[in-house]
Amino acid sequence: MLKLPVYLDNNATTPMDPRVLEEMTPYFLEHFGNAASHSHSFGWAAEEAVDYAREQVAQLVGAEPKEIIFTSGSTESDNLALKGVFEMYATKGNHIITVTTEHKAILDSCNHIEKLGGKVTYLDVKKNGLIDLKELENAISPSTILFSIMHANNETGVIQPIKKISAIAKKHGILFFTDATQAVGKIPVNVGNDGIDLMSFSAHKIYGPKGVGALYVRRKNPRVKLTAQIDGGGHERNMRSGTLNVPGIVGFGKACELCLIEMKKDIDRIKHLRDKLEAELLKLDETSVNGDTHHRLPNVTNISFKYTDSQGLMLGFNKNIAVSSGSACTSATTEPSHVLQALGLDDNMAHASLRFSLGRFTTEEEIDYAIDQVRASVLKMRKTSVIS
Repeated sequence: MLKLPVYLDNNATTPMDPRVLEEMTPYFLEHFGNAASHSHSFGWAAEEAVDYAREQVAQLVGAEPKEIIFTSGSTESDNLALKGVFEMYATKGNHIITVTTEHKAILDSCNHIEKLGGKVTYLDVKKNGLIDLKELENAISPSTILFSIMHANNETGVIQPIKKISAIAKKHGILFFTDATQAVGKIPVNVGNDGIDLMSFSAHKIYGPKGVGALYVRRKNPRVKLTAQIDGGGHERNMRSGTLNVPGIVGFGKACELCLIEMKKDIDRIKHLRDKLEAELLKLDETSVNGDTHHRLPNVTNISFKYTDSQGLMLGFNKNIAVSSGSACTSATTEPSHVLQALGLDDNMAHASLRFSLGRFTTEEEIDYAIDQVRASVLKMRKTSVIS
């Protein structure tokens, strides 16, 4: 039986997998020790659980356990990577290259760095959302110390050519950091094979708990160093002080383990549902997909419905479908999506766009319902729209 409302906003956050909750529960109630307490069994049990979770997280992304730094989430990881590199490598240079379609956690951190005297180049993207590799290489200067380029976009799902980007970085002796919050756990990501030096990701995007994430920091070839942004007890290799969120970390580890086991099955099933939803909605006139349809995540489609507006469409669903018109972090603003504007959409088309992001628990019945509701809402709005 169909249960309402239908949740199609998995890029904002995912429901926790019950198996993750089951793994976490003992660390709230029985094994509640501080992982930094080395003088008794409560602390030892907590430390052992964190060590095991670190191995699980590392295995998902092809890293060594010691290369995983636990944080409160991707926003903190992004801040630590950008500001930590900027401060640590200040004697080498002060120039960072990023992209206009990055998440606000990246763009706002870069803005902060500019206020401190750093220089940031913001690359434009092509209409399909991909960067131009020649423009990337042309933007390099003698003071360039870091590329910060998102792995997969949170609004369109567009996947950047990570291996080619890392090859350019390595060629010029530049560090490569990627915000892989939307990619990790959904598609294969291997920091070694992909040539990534720093990478942020988060538990709550992969059916784990909120409030815990990680930053991968390469230890060899090259050994990456960071200036800590939170000082204290010297936790996490002196990169991120603070009492570890043991239950969250345990849940993060379990979520990564499940993604590693079930990724192929999830990709095939979710992509089938996404393609069905997209194909049916594209039967509507004046409807188009935003971003490259060949290089994107299997769970996302971002669609513009001309002669409508996204807020009106969502009201038309009578709160029975949860979708978004952009990033969850910017959903309170009425400004058009900076990502869609970067793809060349005018304000009207950007405001007429919806992001549908499916997940592990999305059902075919829910997709059928969404198709009917979205179609009806679009046709109703167009019929009454003064624009048309």
